[in-house]
Amino acid sequence: MSNNILVIVYSNTGTSRRVAELLCSQQNWRMAEITETRSRLGALGTLRCLLDSLLHRKPAVRYDGPPPSDFDAVVLISPIWALKLCGPMRAFVASRRDLFHDVAVLSVMGGSGAHHAAAEIGDLLGRTPILSSAVTMREVDDGSCAARLQAFGAAIRSAEDSNAVARPATLSPQAS
Repeated sequence: MSNNILVIVYSNTGTSRRVAELLCSQQNWRMAEITETRSRLGALGTLRCLLDSLLHRKPAVRYDGPPPSDFDAVVLISPIWALKLCGPMRAFVASRRDLFHDVAVLSVMGGSGAHHAAAEIGDLLGRTPILSSAVTMREVDDGSCAARLQAFGAAIRSAEDSNAVARPATLSPQAS
């Protein structure tokens, strides 16, 4: 079973971090975090979230984790803002696109937009993620996302263990 998988998360409110922590505890994977150089607290921070997504901006981010190139696969976990990939994850992927082997995407959303995030990450990387899925904030809050996270982790392990070319796949909640 492949265990050389890194989970990289950006979380503004802590919800995406909770998802990453649960996935890492289920799969015994290592976690690293993207942070921003500028706070998003308050109404102006919320406005910046929306503008970053709508205008495809790439805000300044910090990453002190291990090099993604040291891992067979990386799972990127981030929130959806305004139905799009959040700016900090966009900035991270764009600045490190050549350091990733296989990439899987897990989005945390209010209700929809995950397919936009996975497609944008694919565009930034120049290839489609091996797997994409999403959970809603409600599912995170009530704990009902745990089984889907377990299945997502198993699918990544299976793709990595097969040593075959994995076809892109999507595991999706009701609406993404």
